[in-house]
Amino acid sequence: MKIEYKLPHELHQSHASYFTWAAILFFFIGVIGDKLDDFNTLIICSFLILTIGISHGALDNEKGKKLFKIYKIKNISIFYSAYIVLGILIALLWFLLPEIILIIFLIVASYHFGKEDCIYPVIKNSLMFTIKGSLIILAPLLFHFDDTLSLFEILYFESELPTLSKILIYIYEGNFILYLLIASILVNFFIFKMKLAWIQSLTEVFIIIIINILYSPIAAFTFYFCFLHSIRHSISLMLEMRIGTKIFLKKALPLTFITIVIFVGSGWAITLNNFSLDSAILKVIFIGLASLTFPHILLEYLVEKNEKKRN
Repeated sequence: MKIEYKLPHELHQSHASYFTWAAILFFFIGVIGDKLDDFNTLIICSFLILTIGISHGALDNEKGKKLFKIYKIKNISIFYSAYIVLGILIALLWFLLPEIILIIFLIVASYHFGKEDCIYPVIKNSLMFTIKGSLIILAPLLFHFDDTLSLFEILYFESELPTLSKILIYIYEGNFILYLLIASILVNFFIFKMKLAWIQSLTEVFIIIIINILYSPIAAFTFYFCFLHSIRHSISLMLEMRIGTKIFLKKALPLTFITIVIFVGSGWAITLNNFSLDSAILKVIFIGLASLTFPHILLEYLVEKNEKKRN
């Protein structure tokens, strides 16, 4: 059955069901199965992020063509150049101003997660979207604070993040992370206009919290990013472009493959500078995601803004 013959709410509800069953399987494997060591877990998470995770942004070239058509620009190479330059600029700024860029990235990522994972919202407000999506950042900080702080410090190419570490320790010891998490849960409930969406959202919130309690920050993030965020965004793209899964995968494969090659090459280059393999993988994954997230969100914003003007 082609995807365009289904209604949007049917597709998103189907995905919500699959996500729930995937979480149950994830719990089952974690509880009774042999626990993987940290390095093997990192390898599996990296593979999932580099395939399922980043594939939802692999059709940005199609959106770029759509945007340039609106602007009546025929030279699509300008889009590719601008997209790549912005991504490289973010990576360079990360080296120069790691704490500032990391803080900005966490805020922007919260907004992006809150907005893109929000189906049928009654409140369309940037602050509400940011609070909603902050659950993904706050949950690992609340339940695995030391591990999450260590992860953030690994993303810095020196030994520590003095200012950010002090801020996070202060809000953790003052229970502010718990208060912010509760606010995020409440927004996840009140932001929707459909009763079915309330149930779906609270189920997803419950799953995300449980996963963050049971698993390491990288494993919990991977599960969310790949099996909820990426797949949901891909479904929205397929609905928007009126294409089926096979066509979507065919279109997403080239840029996904190129991104994987760049990420692997960057990881290898980092290991040449006396960083361990696991440290290099984490740096490449998260700094790479930041480099892709900023142009991705900017593109989404420009397309959405121009479509509203046309309508």
